[in-house]
Amino acid sequence: MTELYPPTAPLDGPEHRAFRETVRRFVAEEITPHHAQWERDGQVPRALWRRAGELGLLCLTLPEAYGGAGVDFGYSAIVVEEMARAGATGPLFYLHSDIVAPYLLHYGSEAQKQQWLPRMARGEAIGAIGMTEPGAGSDLAALRTRAERQGEGAAAAWRVNGQKTYISNGQLADLLLLAAKTDPARGAQGVSLLLVDTALPGFERGRRLDKLGMHAQDTSELFFRDLMLPADALLGEEGAGFRYMMRELAQERLLVAITAVAAMEAAVAWTREHVLQRQAFGAPLSDRQTVRHTLAEVHADTLVARSFLDDGLRRHLAGTLDASTASIAKYWTTEMQFSVLDRCLQLFGGAGYMREMPIARAWADARVQRIYGGTTEIMKEIVARDLLGRPSA
Repeated sequence: MTELYPPTAPLDGPEHRAFRETVRRFVAEEITPHHAQWERDGQVPRALWRRAGELGLLCLTLPEAYGGAGVDFGYSAIVVEEMARAGATGPLFYLHSDIVAPYLLHYGSEAQKQQWLPRMARGEAIGAIGMTEPGAGSDLAALRTRAERQGEGAAAAWRVNGQKTYISNGQLADLLLLAAKTDPARGAQGVSLLLVDTALPGFERGRRLDKLGMHAQDTSELFFRDLMLPADALLGEEGAGFRYMMRELAQERLLVAITAVAAMEAAVAWTREHVLQRQAFGAPLSDRQTVRHTLAEVHADTLVARSFLDDGLRRHLAGTLDASTASIAKYWTTEMQFSVLDRCLQLFGGAGYMREMPIARAWADARVQRIYGGTTEIMKEIVARDLLGRPSA
């Protein structure tokens, strides 16, 4: 049977297809056979990151001078798609490669880039980003983690105190991109970004969080108790953290949308195979009109989502993807992802509720997509403000 959802433009050129085969082999050989064990362990082994680095699958868009391949974002999108289709939610490569690394590339000093980016590209240093706190999610003005200047000249440093939660890659991270208040009186405009080497004293990892889904992803609590960072740990300008985050969020939200659509495509393919093979009352499930119509609906929804996503990818590759369109892509595809997976799971009957089934794990993994990277409600507010000509912050 032909592939139900073959690669589409702008990710279907000869070089894209060859690269996709490399990624598929890596996933099939290095991830799929082991992912169930990683879900029991609550994290993936560091060796997987190093293997991905050896194969050139990390930090693809970085210039070659920093260890990357110097290719466009389309190749990153292929890695995200193939991981999502396989249900490989443990190794969160895109957070490391396409969220953390671009912050360093765009706003870091040359010394910061040389210190971290080549190691990240090789998988020797794992990146995470620390924004969310127990009392502050999307509201950056409510952040309580503080970074205070200490000393002057060569003795200058930052003293950091506070806490973060729901931090992906939290147990394995060697580098944490930390959002902290450096001028509390200025609200969101007093937020700065700092690079935290997690080997420093004063940085503590809390518990690995027990989540509804994504059991192989090491989502964690992090604590900072008089953590002393050198003055040059500041990323870019002091007080510019909010501005930097607003610039980078369009790509982050597109990444979530890519994951959503690829997961939908996988779910519909699994479901088609199931209803063709599963017998009920002496005939395949696919002989039932209600089953066929449900399958037609989820297939149509998935094709529409793919069409919109491909348009967003083309815009992003051309440098014209705006915050509002990225927000629409993020919230609409993730809401549709959960709807499609829920309807697909229903067609599996009782088997669909068993965690041994890929559809069950994908359904549970999908729920967070409507929350992280900005909740659906926040995305709608961004879109509404754009429509009404009001500032987003």
